[in-house]
Amino acid sequence: MSPPFTPAKTTLIALARSRRMQRALAHAFLHRDQPMPSLRLSLGFVTSTACTGEELTSDALGHRMSVAGSADGIAYVVEQLGAEREAIIYKLFLRGPRQGNLVPCMKLPSELAPCTPATTEAFMLSTRVVQRRALRLPTPSHDGSIVSPPIRKYALQLRVEPVSGTGPSGASTVTAFLRPDARLVDVWMPAGEPAIAIARVTYTGVPNGLGLPKDTVVLLTE
Repeated sequence: MSPPFTPAKTTLIALARSRRMQRALAHAFLHRDQPMPSLRLSLGFVTSTACTGEELTSDALGHRMSVAGSADGIAYVVEQLGAEREAIIYKLFLRGPRQGNLVPCMKLPSELAPCTPATTEAFMLSTRVVQRRALRLPTPSHDGSIVSPPIRKYALQLRVEPVSGTGPSGASTVTAFLRPDARLVDVWMPAGEPAIAIARVTYTGVPNGLGLPKDTVVLLTE
């Protein structure tokens, strides 16, 4: 049981509260002509380092990946870089010593077996920041000088595994900018490969403006 308050202790507590109130009133008086603090001001470091360039239009969709199909143990992935740039075609090896590697190629084969979409809810994505760094990009200011605002750069580990605990799973590490966010978007099952799946994960991988999404594919095996 706590001891009762004595008159001296009560007086000291009242004096401390009075002095805290006096300091608060003095601080408010000194800053009376300044605008009220907002969420943007309280997160000044985030908002001052998040923008790395001019704002882009709403049709700038970043880098999107899709699986065109598979043939002879290889899945073919197409990466769209925007309306003004040519798409990149990759080979994703499903078996062998280069299993899981993405290798650029010239064109798609004439015959491809379609990949069947799987239920995305049957898989879960977990992320882990392996390494974080500060990166400086040269950005011209309004007066013509070059300034280098720091931005965040992450080595982000992605791991996709089945919710049930049994089935194909896989992991990959990507370079993310500004924020270490990632989202599992699609999962495909290649034809004739019952123990293999391909997951598409979206993360902030293009440091333009406030950040644009970039896709990566993760090969899932048992």
